[in-house]
Amino acid sequence: MTIARDRRQAKTRDRRQANPSSPAPKKKLPPPIRSIYVYEVPVRLWHWINAAAVLILCLTGYFIGSPVPTLSGEASDHYMFGYLRFIHFSAGYILAIGFLGRLYWAFVGNNHAMEIFYIPIFSKFFWREMMSMIKWYAFIRKFPNRYVGHNPVARISMFLGYVVTGVFMMITGFTLYGEGAQAGHWSHEVFTQWVIPIFGQSQDVHTFHHLGMWIMYVLLFCTYTLLSVKTLWADRACSARLSTATVCLKVSQSMSTLTILFLDIAI
Repeated sequence: MTIARDRRQAKTRDRRQANPSSPAPKKKLPPPIRSIYVYEVPVRLWHWINAAAVLILCLTGYFIGSPVPTLSGEASDHYMFGYLRFIHFSAGYILAIGFLGRLYWAFVGNNHAMEIFYIPIFSKFFWREMMSMIKWYAFIRKFPNRYVGHNPVARISMFLGYVVTGVFMMITGFTLYGEGAQAGHWSHEVFTQWVIPIFGQSQDVHTFHHLGMWIMYVLLFCTYTLLSVKTLWADRACSARLSTATVCLKVSQSMSTLTILFLDIAI
């Protein structure tokens, strides 16, 4: 078998030398990537406005739950806590209005606008593709499958991390807001008078709302990390200069940078 293969290779080499203009055999390339318009302008605007609102809510919410040491002088000279609460409440309104706008666009937008609001739990193809993406994020697979819109892991993350957790945070947040605004305010009538009895007391609503803030932070942390993995791994696929160890190192650096940044702000 080896002698026959060598003879075939020698004949092929002789033919190329006799006819230099004959092209070399081409390698089979993957199909080209086509540009598909997925995320419309309203979705893109909502994404960045929502991201800014969530970040502001997490930072101000942390200091509301764990206030900084008392400043010197009269409190009326600073009004720092009042400004924090005002910024927090304003970002909460922006988050709620943005959610309603995004929900509206899910029905009037393109086919991809509805993706984050439900999970096809009865689709075997969806769960098979999700396991494939998990293997890629875990560096088990060399290349991911191609998707139009969110991949299965991102879709589940958006549904659980934004839709479910976001709705919970808006309900508990406006419940606490209505408690301070007292009876007669719309938030008290719509949320406070029935949410607090379900939890038992106001402090329990505070506790679970604070816990939801950390869930949102973990969501941001995981999103940033997975984006780093995706980008760096794609660079590795395009360039042989990045080794697996280099990719892992850069991902770890990205995770550490985000964690240190948040801790510095929190402390």
